[in-house]
Amino acid sequence: MNEHPEDLRLAGAGALDVTLYSRPGCHLCEAAKAAIDPLLAEFGATLHEINIDGDAVLTERYGWDIPVLFIGTRKAAKHRINVKQLRRQLSEAKQSAEQSHLAQLVMARKKGA
Repeated sequence: MNEHPEDLRLAGAGALDVTLYSRPGCHLCEAAKAAIDPLLAEFGATLHEINIDGDAVLTERYGWDIPVLFIGTRKAAKHRINVKQLRRQLSEAKQSAEQSHLAQLVMARKKGA
Protein backbone atom coordinates (compact mmCIF):
# COMPACT_ATOMS: atom_id res chain seq x y z
CA MET A 1 0.00 0.00 0.00
CA ASN A 2 1.38 3.39 -1.00
CA GLU A 3 1.47 6.17 1.52
CA HIS A 4 -0.44 9.30 0.67
CA PRO A 5 1.85 12.25 -0.18
CA GLU A 6 0.33 14.26 2.67
CA ASP A 7 1.23 11.46 5.13
CA LEU A 8 4.84 11.70 3.95
CA ARG A 9 4.86 15.51 4.29
CA LEU A 10 3.35 15.31 7.78
CA ALA A 11 5.82 12.60 8.86
CA GLY A 12 8.67 14.98 8.00
CA ALA A 13 7.11 17.98 9.75
CA GLY A 14 9.31 19.94 12.12
CA ALA A 15 8.34 20.53 15.74
CA LEU A 16 6.97 23.99 14.92
CA ASP A 17 5.20 23.08 11.68
CA VAL A 18 1.49 23.56 12.26
CA THR A 19 -0.86 21.80 9.85
CA LEU A 20 -4.51 22.81 9.59
CA TYR A 21 -6.81 20.51 7.62
CA SER A 22 -9.83 22.51 6.50
CA ARG A 23 -12.15 23.30 3.63
CA PRO A 24 -13.58 26.49 2.13
CA GLY A 25 -16.79 27.73 3.76
CA CYS A 26 -16.08 25.99 7.09
CA HIS A 27 -16.83 28.53 9.83
CA LEU A 28 -15.01 26.46 12.48
CA CYS A 29 -11.96 26.37 10.19
CA GLU A 30 -12.00 30.15 9.87
CA ALA A 31 -12.30 30.52 13.65
CA ALA A 32 -9.42 28.07 14.15
CA LYS A 33 -7.21 29.97 11.71
CA ALA A 34 -7.98 33.27 13.46
CA ALA A 35 -7.07 31.70 16.83
CA ILE A 36 -3.86 30.19 15.47
CA ASP A 37 -2.48 33.22 13.60
CA PRO A 38 -1.23 35.25 16.61
CA LEU A 39 0.38 32.16 18.15
CA LEU A 40 2.30 31.38 14.96
CA ALA A 41 4.24 34.63 15.26
CA GLU A 42 4.65 34.28 19.02
CA PHE A 43 6.35 30.87 18.69
CA GLY A 44 7.95 31.22 15.25
CA ALA A 45 5.73 28.44 13.90
CA THR A 46 4.80 27.89 10.25
CA LEU A 47 1.23 27.19 9.11
CA HIS A 48 0.47 24.63 6.39
CA GLU A 49 -3.22 24.92 5.54
CA ILE A 50 -4.49 21.89 3.62
CA ASN A 51 -7.82 22.01 1.77
CA ILE A 52 -9.20 18.49 2.10
CA ASP A 53 -11.82 19.02 -0.64
CA GLY A 54 -9.22 18.72 -3.39
CA ASP A 55 -8.20 15.23 -2.27
CA ALA A 56 -10.49 12.19 -2.04
CA VAL A 57 -8.29 10.42 0.53
CA LEU A 58 -8.17 13.44 2.87
CA THR A 59 -11.89 14.09 2.40
CA GLU A 60 -12.63 10.50 3.39
CA ARG A 61 -10.17 10.64 6.30
CA TYR A 62 -11.34 13.92 7.83
CA GLY A 63 -14.82 14.41 6.31
CA TRP A 64 -16.77 16.71 8.59
CA ASP A 65 -14.30 16.36 11.49
CA ILE A 66 -12.59 19.56 10.45
CA PRO A 67 -10.73 21.59 11.37
CA VAL A 68 -8.02 19.18 12.41
CA LEU A 69 -4.79 20.67 13.73
CA PHE A 70 -1.39 19.01 13.97
CA ILE A 71 1.71 20.43 15.66
CA GLY A 72 4.64 18.65 14.11
CA THR A 73 3.49 15.06 13.69
CA ARG A 74 1.03 15.07 16.61
CA LYS A 75 -2.69 15.77 16.39
CA ALA A 76 -3.30 18.75 18.66
CA ALA A 77 -6.99 19.52 18.18
CA LYS A 78 -10.10 19.08 16.10
CA HIS A 79 -13.33 21.05 15.70
CA ARG A 80 -12.56 23.88 18.14
CA ILE A 81 -9.24 25.38 19.19
CA ASN A 82 -8.51 25.95 22.87
CA VAL A 83 -6.03 28.86 22.70
CA LYS A 84 -4.62 28.24 26.19
CA GLN A 85 -4.00 24.57 25.39
CA LEU A 86 -2.55 25.41 21.97
CA ARG A 87 -0.15 27.94 23.53
CA ARG A 88 1.06 25.26 25.97
CA GLN A 89 1.46 22.72 23.15
CA LEU A 90 3.44 25.20 21.02
CA SER A 91 5.60 26.13 24.01
CA GLU A 92 6.40 22.46 24.59
CA ALA A 93 7.12 21.96 20.88
CA LYS A 94 9.46 24.96 20.85
CA GLN A 95 11.33 23.73 23.94
CA SER A 96 11.67 20.29 22.37
CA ALA A 97 13.00 21.77 19.13
CA GLU A 98 15.52 23.92 21.03
CA GLN A 99 16.71 20.94 23.09
CA SER A 100 17.08 18.84 19.95
CA HIS A 101 19.05 21.59 18.24
CA LEU A 102 21.32 21.99 21.28
CA ALA A 103 21.94 18.23 21.38
CA GLN A 104 22.91 18.30 17.70
CA LEU A 105 25.36 21.13 18.35
CA VAL A 106 26.95 19.22 21.24
CA MET A 107 27.30 16.09 19.10
CA ALA A 108 28.82 18.10 16.26
CA ARG A 109 31.39 19.63 18.65
CA LYS A 110 32.30 16.22 20.04
CA LYS A 111 32.87 14.89 16.52
CA GLY A 112 34.98 17.90 15.64
CA ALA A 113 37.08 17.74 18.81
